[in-house]
Amino acid sequence: MEPPAGFCPSLWSFIRFLPFFIGLLILGSIKGVLFCPLICLIMTIGNSTIILGLWIVHVVWTYYCVVRAKQLGPLLKLVICLCVLPVLLISWPLVGIVGSIVGGAAFGFLSPIFATFEAVEEGKDDKLFHCFIDGTWSTVEKSCMVVRDVRDVCFHSYFSIMDDLRQKGPPNAKYEIRLLYLPGAFIAAVIGIMVDVPIISFVALFKGPYMLFKGWHRLFHDLIGREGPFLETICVPFAGLAILLWPLAVAGAVLASMGASFFLGAYAGVVAYQESSFFSGLLYVVAALAIFDEYSNDILDMPEGTCFPRPQYRKKVDSSKRTSHSSSISRPSSFRKAPSRTPSMKNNIAELKSFELLDALFKECCCVGEKMVSEGIITGKDMEEAKSGKGNRVISIGLPAYCLLQGLLRSAKGNSMGIVISDDTELTTTNRPREKFFEWFLNPLLIIKEQIKAENLSDSEEDYLCKLVLLGGDAERLKKSSIGPAPESEFKRAELDALARRLQGITKSMSRFPTFKRRFDDLVKTLSDDLAEKHGGPTMTRSKSAFARLVSLKSLKGARANGSGQGSQHVVRDVENS
Repeated sequence: MEPPAGFCPSLWSFIRFLPFFIGLLILGSIKGVLFCPLICLIMTIGNSTIILGLWIVHVVWTYYCVVRAKQLGPLLKLVICLCVLPVLLISWPLVGIVGSIVGGAAFGFLSPIFATFEAVEEGKDDKLFHCFIDGTWSTVEKSCMVVRDVRDVCFHSYFSIMDDLRQKGPPNAKYEIRLLYLPGAFIAAVIGIMVDVPIISFVALFKGPYMLFKGWHRLFHDLIGREGPFLETICVPFAGLAILLWPLAVAGAVLASMGASFFLGAYAGVVAYQESSFFSGLLYVVAALAIFDEYSNDILDMPEGTCFPRPQYRKKVDSSKRTSHSSSISRPSSFRKAPSRTPSMKNNIAELKSFELLDALFKECCCVGEKMVSEGIITGKDMEEAKSGKGNRVISIGLPAYCLLQGLLRSAKGNSMGIVISDDTELTTTNRPREKFFEWFLNPLLIIKEQIKAENLSDSEEDYLCKLVLLGGDAERLKKSSIGPAPESEFKRAELDALARRLQGITKSMSRFPTFKRRFDDLVKTLSDDLAEKHGGPTMTRSKSAFARLVSLKSLKGARANGSGQGSQHVVRDVENS
């Protein structure tokens, strides 16, 4: 649907659209009012029960893990136990319960409204029926899923992080507090707060009116022309309210800048401590002003540059960071020009969401896992351990890491700019999720892909790497199973071992984020059903006689527009002694 051209057609289109929008908004609001108390009750009771029920366990286990941590020095442990942990452990139930109440009420009211607008999108049948039904029972199911995710984070993710803190030791030295540099760091933080807070607050107040009128100009232009957010039905509630509440948004941005100025100034103490130099902290106090000014110019699309000096406060800086700040923040060209308007956001490159990538990853895990179950690589014992909660690294870590490795191999062979996760999902720098934490996983994976590409692995080396990634968590099976001989060069073996450990570490970190455990449980249930269907029972009967099993695991094939290559075959041989 193309927006009308000209002022009169655009105004008439807006007038015709207004009753339609108001009707959907009223219907969605009615459903929101009806379901808001129920959803708030479900999330509040469920989350509060989990938080309060595990609070004593969290307190005891947190103190135990901090005391036994090999990475922390004695003085740092004392400060954490006496000053940091009491604040965190006491505030956690309060923040969790209040957040559940507010979040449950907001989710229960807004989710039916969004579902009502989504029901009239293009390509859906029986829109009138879905306008009344969508957002009712689905909201209840999603609220239960939120409670389940909170349970997984408080139980699975928490204990996984604490176990790593308790068991892992530093390669060289422990983290310890250096008392000699604390006074200088404290003075630098005080000076930073005294200087940066008033100046940054003044800059924010000065740029507030510009943000107000420029935002109104853009929103009214989109409203009259039915462009931008006003063209997508699901975004209309937010876009319409944005015009009315834009002054509040500007005021909130100014207040947020004032609040952030306190932390920006206090960070001078961190710089002084890290660099072991009080003078470096003073240099940061001046540089923080330029950093905020340049960042706000980028956000408001103002001319780049700053009137504040920006001295170098770090003793050691990467060349990439130095060049990136050679001319202001070095904004991309898209910021230097006015953004070009498109008739519809759907014509742009579709931005992938984090949940979409997780769905694609577990879809790939399901396909590869079913193949492994049918060939006996994943056994009934693996299923029992995964379902019992004991944990099975072959399924929980090895299988997702193996699928990621297949995507990296396909991407490296096909000279892909990103990562080919599955046959219909490719992650690139243009469609990657914009969440900051996602870069913690994407950037290391891109580096591993380039390393694999530079290594130019042979088929036997790829097979060996796949074995390490899949079975690296089970030392016994790693010795008995063989995909082929290990590389003769010790240097090559060490490189492949390092790549496998890094990939498994990234996968383990991913497993701690919300919704991962829920998707993993669904994957285990699917594989368990396939195993039961194949062998007529929940477990797999194994022969005690010696035998060798040869399996060919083929990575997904498919002609891609970007020219990604065909997946290689990986041979797995399990040798079991009687």
